[in-house]
Amino acid sequence: MTQLPNSAQAQVQQAKIVGYLLNLTHADGGPKAAFFIARGFVAERWDEMADALVTQGRNNPVTKIVAHPWGVRYQVDCHCPTPDGANPCIRTVWELADVLAAPRLLTAYPLKN
Repeated sequence: MTQLPNSAQAQVQQAKIVGYLLNLTHADGGPKAAFFIARGFVAERWDEMADALVTQGRNNPVTKIVAHPWGVRYQVDCHCPTPDGANPCIRTVWELADVLAAPRLLTAYPLKN
């Protein structure tokens, strides 16, 4: 079972959460925002969602690895801790610019059960 490399240094930017994953008016992020808000995440405490996404990336296996000219992307699937305790299965995608880099969150979204 492959784990996300360098997961102890994983980074989730405030703008990714507030401007995208919890933004109901964002064209692509709106449906994701509705899902995450329904699970109890709020923009005012964006760091709680950042911590939950890092935990999800650290505690679940990598399910896909894709190399690109600008880095390697790692897909991680399943349980994410949520304020409502549902801990749903989600997918996160992380990018590492090189083997020593900290993983940077690209996106997160719910998986169909």
